Amino acid sequence: MFNSTTLRARTTLNSRFGPSLRWAGAGLCLCALAVLVACGGGGGGDATTAGSNTGGNATASAYTAGAISGFGSIIVNGVRFDDSSADVLDDDGVRHGRDELKLGTQVEIESGSLNRTTQRASASIIRFGSALLGPVEAINAASNQLTVLGQTVEVATTTVFSDGLSGGLSAITTGMVLEVHARLDTARAVYVATRIEAETGATAYQVRGTVASLDTTAKTFRIGNAVINYAGVATVPTGLANGSNVRASLQTTAVNGQWVATALKSAERKVGNHSESEVHGLITAFTSVTAFSVDGLAVDATNASFPDGQTGVVLGARVEVEGPVVNGVLVATKVSVEDESHDGRGEDYELHGAISGLDTTAKTFTLRTLKVSYASVTLWRGITEAQLANGATVEVKGSLSADRSTLTASRISRED
Repeated sequence: MFNSTTLRARTTLNSRFGPSLRWAGAGLCLCALAVLVACGGGGGGDATTAGSNTGGNATASAYTAGAISGFGSIIVNGVRFDDSSADVLDDDGVRHGRDELKLGTQVEIESGSLNRTTQRASASIIRFGSALLGPVEAINAASNQLTVLGQTVEVATTTVFSDGLSGGLSAITTGMVLEVHARLDTARAVYVATRIEAETGATAYQVRGTVASLDTTAKTFRIGNAVINYAGVATVPTGLANGSNVRASLQTTAVNGQWVATALKSAERKVGNHSESEVHGLITAFTSVTAFSVDGLAVDATNASFPDGQTGVVLGARVEVEGPVVNGVLVATKVSVEDESHDGRGEDYELHGAISGLDTTAKTFTLRTLKVSYASVTLWRGITEAQLANGATVEVKGSLSADRSTLTASRISRED
């Protein structure tokens, strides 16, 4: 996960498989796939292991990683997780309140088994964090991109902006300090943002990414276009090397063109055994169609089915992978290629709750602190527009408006 100061971006691990798993043949690829993880660096002991133990048994039935795409309690990839009893932690293990969990926030969830009929589960641990925290150095509105701490950040149709950035990309100016939740597309060296927040009064910056141009004599390396000097870091991750994934805390002022690191930790993804898993994410390392990584998690697809064929399974592709996680490797039973063309076309986000601030003239109301427009609803279920009222409990599905300030509802249903 990512460190943090403080919809449907789809990186979920949860699956439908029970105890009677067929892992025959999985061991044939585990060593090769371990190399895929190691190619990301090594850094072992500094990275947080989700659901891991030394006995090799699963400590949680399901593991989910991705952006929050809705509330009620929290929704990640269509699954509603009851977070009422969950511990909410940042990447350094510091406890936080549930109000830190915002739309588009990247999270990891440890939970009980998924109920595939109701698409619900009970979360026990929720970890959250961001990829970048730092100043905006350049803005390219034509390409929907900006540069933060030397990293290219892409604003997608599903990127959520915080209340302080009403207007979306047009509200951002150079020099502004932002916190960016994102997935790293290694094929393009671009951070695809799921949430962007304005940060004032930041006492430290941070960047998570892949080490390049490591100079162990000068104690410097690059992440993207940022040069980082780690000479003053007391503890360096074991196995630091080109290709390592690290998380660096930085001073807020560059010195001689270099960002000065105050702490350096491994950011390698480590996932314990889980009998259920489903991954929605980007292919971030690729050896073959049967040996690759999704958002840093190694996948053995030797015995998997490919309902969409294998042609689209390439570096940078967005895929859905199902299967158990065994010794840090997702043993796939199914690999599907996801179609990004449907993003922003109706139902990227889902909210559940009580209506407030109803404005029948503007055709808007507030739900879970987010402004909702019902002017373009195409499907009403159990409720009509005339029956909308403050206090009514509804389910809303929709997409963000162009300026990312409003959820444009396509479907509204009554909830009892």
